Amino acid sequence: MATDLTAPRTAAGPEVSSIQRRTLRLLFTTQIIGGIGVTIGIAVGALLAARIAGTAVAGVAQSAGVVGAALLAVPVTRIMARHGRRPGLVVAYAVGAVGGVLVVLAAATRWVPLLFLGMLLFGGGTAANLQARYTAVDLAEPARRGRQLSLVVWATTIGAVAAPNFAALADRATTGWGLPPLAGPFAFSSVAFVLAAVVLLGLLRPDPLLTARRLAAAEAPADGGGGAATAAAPVGVRAPRGAGMRAAWSVVRGRPAARLGIAAVAVGHLVMVAVMAMTPVRLGESHADADVLRLVGIVLSLHIAGMYAFSPVVGWLTDRLGRRAVILGGVGLLLAACAVAGTAGHDTPRLSVGLALLGLGWSGTMVAGSTLLSESVAADVRPSVQGLSDLIMGLAGAGAAVVSGFVMQFAGYPVLTLLAAVAAVPLVALALRPVPTGAPDEEG
Repeated sequence: MATDLTAPRTAAGPEVSSIQRRTLRLLFTTQIIGGIGVTIGIAVGALLAARIAGTAVAGVAQSAGVVGAALLAVPVTRIMARHGRRPGLVVAYAVGAVGGVLVVLAAATRWVPLLFLGMLLFGGGTAANLQARYTAVDLAEPARRGRQLSLVVWATTIGAVAAPNFAALADRATTGWGLPPLAGPFAFSSVAFVLAAVVLLGLLRPDPLLTARRLAAAEAPADGGGGAATAAAPVGVRAPRGAGMRAAWSVVRGRPAARLGIAAVAVGHLVMVAVMAMTPVRLGESHADADVLRLVGIVLSLHIAGMYAFSPVVGWLTDRLGRRAVILGGVGLLLAACAVAGTAGHDTPRLSVGLALLGLGWSGTMVAGSTLLSESVAADVRPSVQGLSDLIMGLAGAGAAVVSGFVMQFAGYPVLTLLAAVAAVPLVALALRPVPTGAPDEEG
């Protein structure tokens, strides 16, 4: 049975196309704003945590933001499943703004528990940015899903690439406010999250997920006896109460394509976080404090450019070559990135190349994996399955961030990159696994 319940239909084509174009423009704008907020915090988070609590704990503090994004995916997607994308995205950004304020207070008081709580809630900004990519495909035509999802991912580039370089400016600008060093960027992040939430609250109408469900419900075959109609009933305006994480897990277990999509997103994120989180600390080992923020800004800008700048090309390849081919290409880039960064020593240009490749590999696994996952499940459980994916992805990244700090302290950066490369290998076997002929949930 076909699982695509949200593809635009002929009768409603012009109306759906208009809503989709408007949704994409709005998401493009808010991804720029949200990207600035998230990336400014990421750029200085490890350094701030290292100065407050020590290098080993820096990875744990960074992981708190990743865990926050993962855990928030559960209530956020539950809100989306019941009420649509708009309230879910607004709540996620609002939580992220509160987290940024708490990090500023933690930096001022040097209270480590408050720092962890703030970083945990700060993950709301990441959760919102990640869920926006799924919002982009609710009404997308099947042949353009990869490109339209990647367009929203790419929008983050404009804000995210420049944001690390704004960290030093934000830090200097808030010195007169009495804030301690490295706290100012988080204050700017909170302002950005609030702005993104306000824009979405006022303008994301009609809600794309609810519109997709209405279209699916309108095309469901009528059945006075309750047979087919009962089966189609969950795809009305609201999802059924049972469409939670347990139902999502049951669906994923029975669909090879959904399992591969989740694995691609999670493994790609794990490798990226493990290497990226400790790169600022690596730079701090060989450069004076006066130069660290500038170099971190440059290196992370190149890394984020790799993550987002080429995502439209990645999306086009996803639609042209297939989801599995792009996933495999992404894994290959991740392995190359670990090899280059791990052997760079204190050669900053070589390290920058490695981080750029790391971002590009992440883009391949994220765009292709998310597209494959979204088209592999029915509309009534889609938000829950997407939330499950982001939960697994976040926990994988959080575990990598926690371990990375200890590996960095006791074994060094080269060993960290080697372990990250080893973690990516099983995904190759899963992507190359033969697909049963006629499997209904695989791409055509």
